[in-house]
Amino acid sequence: MLQLAAFSTQAAGLLCLARLVRRHAQELCSRAAIMMTNAARILERLGIRFELREYEVDEKDLSAENVAGKVGLPLDQVWKTLVARGDKTGVLFAVLSGSATLDLKALAKLSGNRSVETVPLKEVQPLTGYIRGGVTALGAKRSYPVFVDELMEIFDVVAVSAGARGTQIVLAPTDYLRATGGTLGAIATFRAAAPK
Repeated sequence: MLQLAAFSTQAAGLLCLARLVRRHAQELCSRAAIMMTNAARILERLGIRFELREYEVDEKDLSAENVAGKVGLPLDQVWKTLVARGDKTGVLFAVLSGSATLDLKALAKLSGNRSVETVPLKEVQPLTGYIRGGVTALGAKRSYPVFVDELMEIFDVVAVSAGARGTQIVLAPTDYLRATGGTLGAIATFRAAAPK
C-alpha cells in the first residue's frame, strides 16, 4: 500500500512537471514566433547564424542612437538602411553605420549613377513594404541593389533592422553581405568628435 501511495505521488509530481515544461515550451515558441520576421526567415533558409534582439520602441525617437542603447551595442555597430533613387539605376538601398551620414555623391559613384537622392519618407513603405525604423534590405517587396559602407567589415558583428520596429538582427558582416548581395564601398561620412 505504501509503495502504491509513493508511486502515485511520484506520478502526480511528474505530471505536474510535464505540464510546466509544456507551458514553458509553448511560451518560448510563441515568443519566437513574435520575433520571427521575413528577414530572419531568409537568413534561416540561407543557413546564416544570427541573433534577434527585441527592444521597446519609442515612436518619438527612432534614432540609431536610441536603438543602440536598447540593444546593448555601440552606435558604430548598429546599422541603418536608407532608401535612395539613382538617376540611372532607380531605387537602391544604402546601408551605413548609425554614427554616419550618407554621402550621396559617393553613393552615386559606387552605384554607377550621376546623382542619387534619398526617397521621400512617404515612398519608403510603398517601395519596400517596410516603415521608417524597420527598413531592411532583406525581404523587401522588390529586390533592389544594396550598397554597404566599407566600415562594416571591421566589426565582428553588426545589428540591422529585422524588418519591424523593435527587433534587430545581429550577425556577422560577411553573412549580411552574402544574404543581401551588397556591394561594399565608402558611402558615408562621420561626425567629428566634439572638442573637450
